[in-house]
Amino acid sequence: MVSVRPCVVAVSCDARHGFSKPVADGGISLLAGLGVADDAHCGELVKHRSRVAVDPRQPNLRQVHLIHAELLDELAGQGFTLAAGDLGENILTRGIDLLGLSRGALLRIGAAEIEITGLRNPCAQIERFQPGLLAAVLGCMPDGTLVRKCGVMGVVCSGGQVRAGDPIIVVPPAEDFVALAPV
Repeated sequence: MVSVRPCVVAVSCDARHGFSKPVADGGISLLAGLGVADDAHCGELVKHRSRVAVDPRQPNLRQVHLIHAELLDELAGQGFTLAAGDLGENILTRGIDLLGLSRGALLRIGAAEIEITGLRNPCAQIERFQPGLLAAVLGCMPDGTLVRKCGVMGVVCSGGQVRAGDPIIVVPPAEDFVALAPV
């Protein structure tokens, strides 16, 4: 197996609430404590519609959505055709086991730093995007535990520009490993 240096494959953002996000060829700007500039989910307080409906005063733990390109490869092997931004991610990575990170792990991308807060919980929009896709992004461990493969969420600790090709440095948290849960 060839080791791949962790890097950004593509970046995406969209000022409107939709499912997919267009690729931002010029890069995206991360804003400390807010998220991706000019993205519908940018803000200190929760922006995802389902969470706003429950309590609009919740902190926004979903400022940045990251997906590993290896998932798109896996899904292509199952007959799905997906491109960067199709699943609504802001940052498409390669070479990082995003799902295996600890809560509180930091990703350093250029001057920007993202703290991982948890897993993305795939929703019905994925199924509407491509029939069968929801089941494909969910798995099951031998003990029956549900596996959510659709990436991770994070908050911006330090802002900066992020572009395709940028290297990513993973910094484990100082405290003990805490498995990711949906946020």
